[in-house]
This record gives sequence, C-alpha cells and structure tokens, in this order.
Amino acid sequence: MLFNSINFILFFSTVLVLYYFLPRKYTWIMLLIASLFFYMCWRWQYIFLLFFPATIDFFVARNIEDSSDQKKRKALLMLSIVTNLGLLFYFKYFNFFIGSVNTASSLMNIPFFLNAAKILLPVGISFYTFQSISYTVEVYRKNIKAERNFGRFALFVSFFPQLVAGPINRPQILLPQLNNLQPLDPANMVKGGRLILWGLFKKIVVADRLAFFVNIVYNSPESYHGTAVLLATIFFAFQIYCDFSGYSDIAIGVAKTMGVDLVKNFNKPYFSHSIKEFWDKWHISLSTWFRDYLYIPLGGNRVPMARWIFNLFITFLVSGIWHGASLNFIIWGAIHGVLISIESLNAKLKFMPFKLPGFLSLIWTFSIVSFAWIFFRANTVSDSFTIIRNLFDFSHSFTAEIKQMTGADIYNFAIGIPLILLLVIFEKGWEFEFVQKNFYTYRPVRFACYISLILLIALFGVLVSQSSFIYFQF
Repeated sequence: MLFNSINFILFFSTVLVLYYFLPRKYTWIMLLIASLFFYMCWRWQYIFLLFFPATIDFFVARNIEDSSDQKKRKALLMLSIVTNLGLLFYFKYFNFFIGSVNTASSLMNIPFFLNAAKILLPVGISFYTFQSISYTVEVYRKNIKAERNFGRFALFVSFFPQLVAGPINRPQILLPQLNNLQPLDPANMVKGGRLILWGLFKKIVVADRLAFFVNIVYNSPESYHGTAVLLATIFFAFQIYCDFSGYSDIAIGVAKTMGVDLVKNFNKPYFSHSIKEFWDKWHISLSTWFRDYLYIPLGGNRVPMARWIFNLFITFLVSGIWHGASLNFIIWGAIHGVLISIESLNAKLKFMPFKLPGFLSLIWTFSIVSFAWIFFRANTVSDSFTIIRNLFDFSHSFTAEIKQMTGADIYNFAIGIPLILLLVIFEKGWEFEFVQKNFYTYRPVRFACYISLILLIALFGVLVSQSSFIYFQF
C-alpha cells in the first residue's frame, strides 16, 4: 500500500475516523491492528517475520532489565542482535553471499557450487530491524525502561507511518508518545497535512518525472554520452532526494496528524559544504544510528589516529552494505568512507592549506556526492564504469541522442530542469524569515501556497500509475 495511492488515502482516512471516535484507552489497539494490516497488504506471510524478532526482543529486554548479572545481560543483548541481524542477513544477503562464494570458487578453479535460495526480500526489514535493535541496546544501557506490554511494544516496532522506510525512531522518543496518545488536534492535523502535501509534491511531481529520463539513460548506458549522462546523473541526485525525503515528509506528516512526532530525516542536504555536513543532513535517522551503535562502540575518535580513520571508513562501508547486497552499494559506501576520512584527517592535520569559498565548496560537495550516486543507481558495476567513461565523452551530439527518445520522454526531460529549480527555490526560500512570517501571518498567502502545490501535483504529477519509493528495496 503506497503512500501515493488511493488505497492509502482510504486506509488513512479510516484510521483517522476510528482514532477520533474510539475511547483513548483503545486507540493504541486500533493503531496496532491498522499497522499490521498495512504491512500485510505487501505480503501477509511476512507478518511472522515482524513478530518473531519482536517477541524475542520484548522478552530479552525485560530479562536484561531484571538481571544484575553483567555476563547474562551481555549474552541476552547478543541474542537479540544475532537474531535480528541473522534474519536480515538471510533475507537480504544470503544469495549475495552464495554468489560471491561461487564466483571465488570459479576463479580458483575449485569444483564447488552452492544453489541460491528462493527468497523474496520483506519490505522494510532493514528499517524495523534497526529500530528493534536500538530498543534492546537502550534497555541494556539503562537509558530506558523495558516495555511491559507486548502489544504496545509491537506497535513501536510496526507503527505504520514509518514501518517500511523510516525514519528509524529511538525508543526513548517514540515509545512514550505511543503510550500516551493524544486526542486529534486541528493544529496537528494542519501541520501534518502540510507535510503530506509537500511530500507528495516532491515524490509524484519531481522524483517521478525525473525518473523517466534517468531510467532511459541508466538502463542503456552505452547509448548516451556527455551532456545526456551528466544531466541524468544530476537528475538522479534530485530524484532520490525527492523520492526518499518525500516519503519521510509524508510519514512524519501522517504521524503528526495523530499527535506523534517522528524524528526529522532530511535537512536540505544538497546545500552542504562538505561530505561531513552532507551526512549530518542526509538520512539523519540512519547516520545517527550508525554513529551511536557502530562508530562510537568501535571507539569513535577516542582512539589512535589510524584506528579512528578505520572506524570512520568501516562505518560508511557498512552503511553501503546496509543499502543492499550488491558490489555497487559497497563501492558507494567505500567512496563516502574515503571522502569523510580525508576530510576528517585534513581537519586535524591541515595538510590542505586552502579552503574553497562557500559557493564553490557547495558545488564541489554536490558534484562528488552526485558522482558517487552513479554506483548507487547503475544496474551493475560494469554499467557504472560505462556511465563514468561516457560522462566525459562529449564527442557525441546531445541533440541526436535526445531525439532517440519518444515525445513523452522528451517532455519529461524538458520539464525536469524547471522542476528542480522550483524545488530549490521553495526549499531555499523557506530559510528566509520574512517568507515564514508572511506564510504564518497571512491566511491568503498560506492558501495560495497550498493551492499552488495542489495545482502542480494535478498538472505535473505522475498520477496514472503509482511508482514505488526507491528506499522500499532496502
């Protein structure tokens, strides 16, 4: 059930009606049932995958809290982590592992072959796995009390707005809110509706329009060169941002209508002046998860310099692996690991005596982030290097390559650049105090903005067929 579908509108409307009329003490039960129904709409059998680790984590956390034996507490924590990561490995990485073993055997002329398993990746498994792990870790660290009601804990794990693609919420933030649900508040519904509208604009107007041109170029990398590849790469940078941040905005907005505050996941990352700043603003709930549960436990920066750089690199390499069982994602994570390591070393050792001015540093950061996206988007490693090679080949006619496309494809390409500019104007313009002041002070200004977004969605949105969100595959 996609956020950008009629089915979700009907589902969410029903949830709000029930939320309004049900007595407060039953609201959480309704949300739990709704969340389970929402997940079962993808594939009903996988509800058991949601409940199995959740059941283990629930009882593990209670026993961790009740035990004063440190060895037992550590053993219980490891049980939770191994169970969650074991399921994640099997469903997401097992066939990649089998393929790697078979490839290595073939290269070494060893007569050894393993058959791949028939596995369908459960939607959202990476997100709810990490959220559940954070719960047991926080109970182990004594930062929160273990939840004693299994149903309420199940709601924390399965809360439908953020179930399949985040944001990944910490238990100390989300659990208290779900345990103390508030009546519907018109102010919250307006704030939530505003975020939902903005998220839909980013997804079905910007991201889905840009996707047409990106898919054509990246699915036939040998056919396009120079300007066409450059524009497709820039388009993908904005496509993935609008697709994923659009989902996050809708998820946060849906939760906000019910008075639940989810963590912010994006903060205009393409206005960053360094890779470090980019990761402070991109997929914030995941980057802070890796910081708190991997980077810091490895020693963070409180270790010798060589180990510190190792910790940084490994954290970003694992982040790449988290995104998928593919060498492309490993390379993408490694690129960011190398870049963040160089930046961190330079901040400490000052081996680069010059510093780029503000605007140039912004362009440089966007350029190298977009370059790394090539490996993220390309279908294979071979395609990635074909795209990189063709990116610097301007010997072909851009006009001739564009003419290969159909009229609809050319329209989607032509409209892409104005849509990106409109997005940048909206996001950058919101930073100015007088814009916010006029928006909140004058009702006609607010309604003009709402109507403009609705018209843009109606006129330019991809409404015929709802496309899935990119991060659903993770």
